[in-house]
Amino acid sequence: MSSSISNYYCSLLKLYCETHNQLQAKKLHCFIIKTIVNTETFLLNNLISGYYKLGNIGYARKVFDKIPQPNLFSWNNVLSLYSKSGNLLEMENMFYRMPKRDNVSWNLVISGYMSFGYCDKAVKAYKLMLKDGKAVCLNRITFSTMLILCSNNGLVGLGKQIHGQIVTYGFESYLFVGSPLVEMYAKAGFIDDARQVFEELPERNVVMYNTMIMGLLRCGMIEASEQLFHSMREKDSITWTTMVTGFAQNGLDKKAFDVFKEMRTQGVGIDQFTLGSILTACGRCTALKEGSQIHAYIVRNDVLDNVYVGSSLVDMYLKCKHVTYAEKVFSRMRYKNIITWTALIVGYGQNGHSEEAVRVYCEMQRNGIDPDEYTLGSIISSCANLASLEEGAQFHGQALVTGLISFITVSNALVTLYGKCGTVEKSNQLFNEMKIKDEVSWTALISGYSQFGEANKTINLFDRMLTSQLRPDGVTFIGVLSACSRAGLVDKGREYFKSMVNEHRIVPVSDHYSCMIDLFSRAGLLAEAKRFINDMPFSPDAFGWSTLLSACRSRGDLEMGQWAAKSLQELEPQNPASYVLLSSMYAAKGKWDEVAQLRKEMKRKDIRKEPGFSWIKYKNKVHVFSADDRSSPYSEQIYAELEQLNVKMIREGYVPDMRFALHNVDESERITMLNHHSEKLAIAFGLIFVPESMPIRVVKNLRVCGDCHTATKFISKITNREILVRDAVRFHLFKDGTCSCGDFW
Repeated sequence: MSSSISNYYCSLLKLYCETHNQLQAKKLHCFIIKTIVNTETFLLNNLISGYYKLGNIGYARKVFDKIPQPNLFSWNNVLSLYSKSGNLLEMENMFYRMPKRDNVSWNLVISGYMSFGYCDKAVKAYKLMLKDGKAVCLNRITFSTMLILCSNNGLVGLGKQIHGQIVTYGFESYLFVGSPLVEMYAKAGFIDDARQVFEELPERNVVMYNTMIMGLLRCGMIEASEQLFHSMREKDSITWTTMVTGFAQNGLDKKAFDVFKEMRTQGVGIDQFTLGSILTACGRCTALKEGSQIHAYIVRNDVLDNVYVGSSLVDMYLKCKHVTYAEKVFSRMRYKNIITWTALIVGYGQNGHSEEAVRVYCEMQRNGIDPDEYTLGSIISSCANLASLEEGAQFHGQALVTGLISFITVSNALVTLYGKCGTVEKSNQLFNEMKIKDEVSWTALISGYSQFGEANKTINLFDRMLTSQLRPDGVTFIGVLSACSRAGLVDKGREYFKSMVNEHRIVPVSDHYSCMIDLFSRAGLLAEAKRFINDMPFSPDAFGWSTLLSACRSRGDLEMGQWAAKSLQELEPQNPASYVLLSSMYAAKGKWDEVAQLRKEMKRKDIRKEPGFSWIKYKNKVHVFSADDRSSPYSEQIYAELEQLNVKMIREGYVPDMRFALHNVDESERITMLNHHSEKLAIAFGLIFVPESMPIRVVKNLRVCGDCHTATKFISKITNREILVRDAVRFHLFKDGTCSCGDFW
């Protein structure tokens, strides 16, 4: 058969592959078999390649098996299709059957292993290639592939050895080798080595410059990256996008905006990665105006259907606290992937819409999208915020079944979940089962014990963290300082605060100062709390003043309470805490005229007291109660249960604490008001419906009042039930007439 006919058939085959017409390709193959007796190997090799491009590996292999005397190209051809398709077992079999191998054969095997995550086998194949006595086989593709492998897997030691071999075999001046070499060093943080390789290259193209700039930005070398950027004679869209992305990742949002504006001015093409990076910058600095302008650009250029851009837009609006806009963008996206769904789920959780996060997660699964470790970790965190142990435990089961529990993101979220749901020993069990722990793992467990008032366990855990060579951060110290505050360990708290500043070089923020105010205030050291406030570099935030004011109420220090209330009113005029707590202090001292005056002032300024709610979950339904609430269909049973409990409590020695009845009415009516507080209604519901083998779990949005705290101790003793109450401050585990807080909260 003449070569011209073979070439003609090859041209037809190429056309069928380009048009994805497998049927015509098969017809052509059939015609060749029928009309040509001795088909040229050249044509058969093209048929193998054609069938692979059409996705029919089985036919490609059959063609190869029919070649009487396959040449090296034939062997490499079929080896290539197994390497690229991930059929590594057949790739190995084919490789070992080859009568002769060249550099293409070795490179295909190494590339196949690397592409499908078999790093060790790829390295082994590279070493066998060297031992095979075929050093001449080494070429720029071999070195480039191995450098990419080292870069992706952090194998700097091996990368340096390969660098030595590159120099030995004279490939150090090749751009194709130099670019991945620069990237490997830069990605591993060896920026000086990266710069040396870059500067020693005799010629550099745009790709090389982009790689070097990316490495400098990754290492935080902003000035050097800018100098290199401005020194470039030629820039492409990737160069500009690299600068935008690098500035955004380094928190230099203004610089990212400036480069993006210059891109548009110079007419540089803006792609999905540029838009994603600039939207990330907008979200981080809550630049809603700029983000909205970019949204308009996206709509004008019809880019919203790009899943990467759409996901970034959803994330930007959620970070800017505009949940409604994010929902609209999400609903209009035609294509969504796991990143899109995760952006919405995480955003809901961060904006306090944890129930919506759970709903969207379930919708995502109904759409056939499986969660990854970030999605599952985020939804578990939402359950933690809701203190929803039942749903959180279901997601724990999902983490076990899918194997995602092996990811530290998921394990950390579970440790936090059980800590926030009051089962801190379960948190401890999970923590001990973790093979790898980071700062977040330790902080999650420390915070869990801290919320429970387990000061000694918190401190011991913190000491273990230090010996494990992990550095605590500001959040860790909040947990430790809170534990000291809740246990009255004033001296320890002072020591840790000084250690945080002097040894760990952590600059205190409002939360740390509030912890110290709380530490002194709870211990009754109100004068020291005042001195501490006066020595602060800035005024306390609302929580700090509320903490002091609450302690003044507990200690009956009206003068300091008035100072704290006035300071809080100046800071946040519409915050009801200053009025409510001061009113409570006046009421406790029988100053009803002052109470009436405060209430008139609140009414005049339209300041509304945050209503107290308590809720309890039973059979996947949340039952919410407010004070004197009769909206529940079970109200008659609940109030009957409370009446019976009240009789039994009084018989056991309970005396209503009238300091927490803040209305100027007769005593019997004030006692009735105390009896019908929201947490008591929720507890009564739990006693009626929650099985005796299970603890009663109640959540309250405000701090539990002193009378309810005392009453719940009596209830736990009378009913022989465990009652777990999570209020705005901490956990209270009531059992056998005592509370885990030791009456110090």
